[in-house]
Amino acid sequence: MRILILQHAKVEHPGYFRELLDEDGHQCTTIHLNEGQDLPPIDNFEALWVLGGPMDVWEESKYPWLVGEKNFIKEAVVNKGVPYLGLCLGHQLLAEALGGEVGLSEHPEIGVMEVQLTEFGASGVFFDGLDERFKCLQWHSAEVTKLPNDVQILATSEKCSVQAMRWGTRAHSVQFHFEVEDETVENWASIQEYKKALEVAMGPMGVETLQKACQENMVNFKSNAERVYLNWMQTSART
Repeated sequence: MRILILQHAKVEHPGYFRELLDEDGHQCTTIHLNEGQDLPPIDNFEALWVLGGPMDVWEESKYPWLVGEKNFIKEAVVNKGVPYLGLCLGHQLLAEALGGEVGLSEHPEIGVMEVQLTEFGASGVFFDGLDERFKCLQWHSAEVTKLPNDVQILATSEKCSVQAMRWGTRAHSVQFHFEVEDETVENWASIQEYKKALEVAMGPMGVETLQKACQENMVNFKSNAERVYLNWMQTSART
């Protein structure tokens, strides 16, 4: 599969998913929007992945390329039916592209936390094989505040109602992170916006605390990531 990956920070890459994509021989093209790279024609690709980033979806004056990115996502998902996977910012961008709204979280989630599958999530393909409650890495201070039309919520939590969603049959996104690797926390803490939010949430030793929590859950993180990756590939093949 030819997959287009939209990236918003050099260190916030597909993480553990890179290993799975390489093993399966998929052809991935990464566009670094924050570095000024142009979006290619979506017709050259068979899937679209949109990753996280330290910017907020409404910061269009600071990051003008967000306008084009949202239009690009809408064209790919709605008009072209391209299979989509969104992570964190990519989840929020999908919501806005489809007509929903994103705002600041009343209760930011930063740390290793639990999410709960909804009835749709537990009975669908995307989360097949995962426990109805599982731990994941959260690192966000914004969230979907108004759902687009025709969206199903697949996972939720006490502090964030839209943890995962599906639009149509082949567009899926999650507010949290499946792609965690051993170096993820250290790498992301090099982004000042992330480090500040982490220290507000967990104190001056936040990096070390979160790193330890991720290591303790790394086996399950990778198992869940691999399962969701396989499930997403299955949904992407459906018409």
